[in-house]
Parts: sequence; structure tokens; C-alpha cells
Amino acid sequence: MAHSLNRDPAPVASVPADRLNRPALDSDEVMQARIDLAACFRFADRLGMHEGICNHFSAMVPGHDDLFLVNPYGYAFREVTASKLLICDFHGNVVQGEGEPEATAFYIHARLHKNVPRARVAFHTHMPYATALTMVEGDPLVFAGQTALKFYGRTIVDGDYNGLALDEREGDRIAAAIGDADIVFMKHHGVMVLAPTIAEAWDDLYYLERACEVQCLALSTGRRIVPVSKEIAEATARQMRAGDAESAKLHLQSLRRTLDRQEPDYRN
Repeated sequence: MAHSLNRDPAPVASVPADRLNRPALDSDEVMQARIDLAACFRFADRLGMHEGICNHFSAMVPGHDDLFLVNPYGYAFREVTASKLLICDFHGNVVQGEGEPEATAFYIHARLHKNVPRARVAFHTHMPYATALTMVEGDPLVFAGQTALKFYGRTIVDGDYNGLALDEREGDRIAAAIGDADIVFMKHHGVMVLAPTIAEAWDDLYYLERACEVQCLALSTGRRIVPVSKEIAEATARQMRAGDAESAKLHLQSLRRTLDRQEPDYRN
């Protein structure tokens, strides 16, 4: 299911160090982004939100608008560490790190970050409950549970599944389909979560899967799901969003504390 970018006509190439401001790429801010992103990979693995060596998380490099961090091809989420993450540009070059991104990771994330600048962070998974809801008729998410209301007015469905994203055209199409949404249900495929920070991307990814899991359980009863009224949904969504950034920051800190005790190598 995963594809090496080097199988594409435009392979990854290394950029000479003298072409870049190396100190900026090794700054404390960049290192913290690496650590935060690695923590998200490790917890996604713990919670079953991974799929072999497929799926990818990316984040723009702090202080840069044309470089992004992404996981290298061939590693499971549980193997990702801060130093293993690659820094890539929008042209397919690995600027820092060993290895290469998986082909669909590059074509989706590079085009998305380039074409949707507000998306400083993009998490793409095939996590089971959210993905299951991309496979059925109707809107994937029913706004019936409180957790689901976190996403009210923030989702879109990309219904034009075209197979693997192995060129810039498909990456551009996905980016264009996003509009103002933060959560993209990719029909027959998976989900994409977009956010301004790594903490907010993780928070949305986690609660999205929880909302989808509860919905799948409700559907399994065979009884009709009763949505919350539009007025209450809108009001509750506003309440949740008001504290989202701080709550997400604390959520990510809790992940790091757990990993610092149990899997401290994620920081390496």
C-alpha cells in the first residue's frame, strides 16, 4: 500500500547544507516541534490509529513557509523518533534527515501545505472508526454526541476518490477540495486533520476518532441516531472551540509526560 517516492519520475534529492540556514533548522523551536510530532506518532500507535508503514503526519518547520517535517518511508509509527523525522521542501528534496517520504505523503502534504497556508499541520490516517464512516452512504459524522459537536461546521467530504495520490495533480485536487474545513473525510480512504499547531491537530485527531467510535457503536444497536438540534449544536461548538487551543496544549503535554516515563526514546 505504501510507495517509495523514488519510484516516481521526480525522485527525492538531498540539498547541500550550504544552501540552507542550518542553525535555524537546529533551533530549540524546531527541536520542540520534532519532539511534539514524535509524541503524536507514538500515541497514535498506542491507540490503534496507524496502518503499518502507511499514513503520515506533517508540520511546517517553525520559521519557514516552504519546509515541512514528515515521517520517513518504511517506519511504523511506533518507531518514529524526533531525529528520524525528515525536513522536506515543496519540490521533493530532503533538506535534512536520512531516507525519503512515502510517495503519497509527499504529494498530499507538500501540495496541501503549499496551497493551503493556514494548514501548518496536517495529520492523515486510516484510523478505523473514522475510515469506516467514509465507506457508507450519507454524511460520515452525525452530530448526536457531545464529542462530535467539537467538529460541527468544520468538516467536509472529499467524495472524488481517485486511487493513490502519486502526482501533484491529485495533491492539488485534494488541497482545492478542502475549502475552509479543518476535518476532511476522504471517501473510501481515510481522514485528514488540519490545524495551526501540532497540539491542536492531535487533539482533533484523537477526539474525531472517539466521536466516530461512539457513532459506530450507536449504529450497531440498529436504532435510529437522534441528532442534536442545529441551535444547540452551534452553541456547543462555539463553547468547545473557545477553549480548544489551551485544552489541546495541555492534552499534548499529558502525552509527553506519559512517554517521558514509558518511552523516553521518542525524544532521541
